[in-house]
Amino acid sequence: MTTSKPEPIDAGEFESQRRRLTGLAYRMLGSVAEAEDVVQEAYLRWHAADRAAIADPPAFLSTVVTRLCLDQIKSARSRREHYIGPWLPEPVLDDEPLGAETASDYAHELSMTLMLALERLSPLERAAFLLHDVFDIEFGQVARTLGRSEPACRQLAARARAHVKESQPRFPVPPETGARLAEAFLTAARSGDAETLTLLLAEDAVLSSDGGGKRLAALRPIFGRDKITRFFVGLASKYNRYAQYGATPTRINGQPGFIVTEPDGSIHTMAVDLRDGLITSIYVVRNPDKLKHLARP
Repeated sequence: MTTSKPEPIDAGEFESQRRRLTGLAYRMLGSVAEAEDVVQEAYLRWHAADRAAIADPPAFLSTVVTRLCLDQIKSARSRREHYIGPWLPEPVLDDEPLGAETASDYAHELSMTLMLALERLSPLERAAFLLHDVFDIEFGQVARTLGRSEPACRQLAARARAHVKESQPRFPVPPETGARLAEAFLTAARSGDAETLTLLLAEDAVLSSDGGGKRLAALRPIFGRDKITRFFVGLASKYNRYAQYGATPTRINGQPGFIVTEPDGSIHTMAVDLRDGLITSIYVVRNPDKLKHLARP
């Protein structure tokens, strides 16, 4: 008597899904490194699976990645609660392939504003919103992935959708305008030009710096135009080398920003959010653990 062998798994089929899966995992976790680890684990499970038992490979892989992300969020909860200073997502450059490749308004949206809005959702709300609204997966499959009823998943996504919508600007700023304002801001910050900083910043602007306890950074967000202006004026007067930092303009998470090179060769990123021609948020990531992927060739 002979037994049939499981049908072999096609590695190429997985590779065709890798970009989508990495984009899903990054949005769930806010970390490039963790997203890549999750996708690698999904590959191992795909490789070990019986291909004949998988009727819908994309659905199977989306389910595996989502559940791995939910497990990762649970295990990271304690670390996040004890994180030193503000937590920001790992910055990604516009040329990193994390788009969802769907017709969703959020398919290529990776702004720090959106990522932080996702972070404030419950893990299940986040998953339901991303799977349905961003990655265009029907609610029946979302329900099977999350182990919840379809009506419950619709409610999860609806709550998430309302919260995310509140965080989005009504009138996006053209990239050229954003780049010009970001350049003007950096020039003023480096030189401690209080007058120009005051003109560029919204009254309710917020500066968030993520050093993770590993690099010098403000331990709490700085709120308000006047306090942010004083912060940069003080920085420029205290550290005269600040004006000599190298800065490469780029788009970070789809927002105007810079990769800044410090005198010791280390880097950090700065991205700005804009509304009505003014800077409303400044996001600085200095934690070296969150910047390793930017140094890769």
